[in-house]
Amino acid sequence: MNSTSKERLKSTLSHQQPEKVVVDFGATPVTGIHVLAIKRLREYFGLEDKPVKVTEPYQMLGEIDNELMEIMGIDVIGISPGNNMLGFRNENYKLFKTFWGQEILVPENFNTRLNEDGDLLIYPEGDMTAPPGARMPQSGFFFDTIIRQEPFNENQLKIEDNTEEFKLFSEEDILYWKEQKEKIDNTDKGVILNPGGTAFGDIALVPGPFMKNPKGIRDVEEWYLSTLIRPDFIHGIFEKQSEIALQNLSTLRDIFGNSIEAVFICGTDFGTQDSTFCSAETFCELYKPYYKKLNDWIHSNTNWKTFKHSCGAVELFMKLFIDAGFDIINPVQINAKDMDPQKLKDNYGDRLTFWGGGVDTQKMLPFSTPEEVKKQVLKQCEILNRNGGFVFNTVHNIQANVPVENIIAMLDGIREFNGNN
Repeated sequence: MNSTSKERLKSTLSHQQPEKVVVDFGATPVTGIHVLAIKRLREYFGLEDKPVKVTEPYQMLGEIDNELMEIMGIDVIGISPGNNMLGFRNENYKLFKTFWGQEILVPENFNTRLNEDGDLLIYPEGDMTAPPGARMPQSGFFFDTIIRQEPFNENQLKIEDNTEEFKLFSEEDILYWKEQKEKIDNTDKGVILNPGGTAFGDIALVPGPFMKNPKGIRDVEEWYLSTLIRPDFIHGIFEKQSEIALQNLSTLRDIFGNSIEAVFICGTDFGTQDSTFCSAETFCELYKPYYKKLNDWIHSNTNWKTFKHSCGAVELFMKLFIDAGFDIINPVQINAKDMDPQKLKDNYGDRLTFWGGGVDTQKMLPFSTPEEVKKQVLKQCEILNRNGGFVFNTVHNIQANVPVENIIAMLDGIREFNGNN
């Protein structure tokens, strides 16, 4: 008897062997596909030639519609906040032509202008009277945050300035989440929820690309410095943020109940290619108490599994992530130092679900042959899917110029693995 995607995801997250490896492309902002790669996939499969809809404008991730989702064998869908990372709703779409010549659909408040260098500037909340929040170079395929750090007086730093983006859900927000619940009522897919507001110190969010005039500590270097020289200030921010997050999570529990399987908590990176951004002691002192607070509440009040994203060489942090209450680690950066998949599976596979790591996106997927890609996919599935605890995704989002033949080889590898099980 064939199981549904939802049943397979539940088995996987419970560390039971699923009937087939669970596949995610597009359910989260760190497991998506660039709009250009989606266009090429649609062309390859002979699907309708229509503009790809942008779902996450900051990274230019695109919508994988139901037709393409079925072809790719996708098992997981995501629910995202009403506003995207640039501060406006994904609604009332309009046509837009990119630097690379692709015609796409963007939200109505995707408002841009070119600067003197010909780069594309985009505005928070679509408000072109505010300073631009992000920039796309002419040769680029996604936006980079523009740092808008205002001068500050060390003695006048206010926790309120660095927490103004964290708010209790409004009546409009609650109505939005209820509408999202209705959309998944009859799905047989697994579901992951991204509530927003639960990421502590995520440097993609600290600069506030979604805010018109962000105040407080907004420069990335200054933020990292603050974790060392202003720990009390950072604790104050995280404490306030966690209080609001818990109340919002309670509201979401009342809305979604057990209709979802996982919740995206945090995208804060703790690793570089070769090491970690901070010491284990700093993690345990500054971050772990707030992660644990949210994770403990979720585990006490729901059946949801909690999802932690961190790029880089974080093998030394795996036990710390477990101690902080996380159930899922993403992306499993197999090309980083000490991130050997067999070692990770042997040491942590009974306690962590590895969401990603199915193929390396830095060298293998963009630069190797289709045969090499497929070989790595089969190897990774063999290692990581043993006894469940593995959701197939790449090491990070599939970028713009990945050869479509390599993406197809990846999908062929997944199908072959699933056909042999």
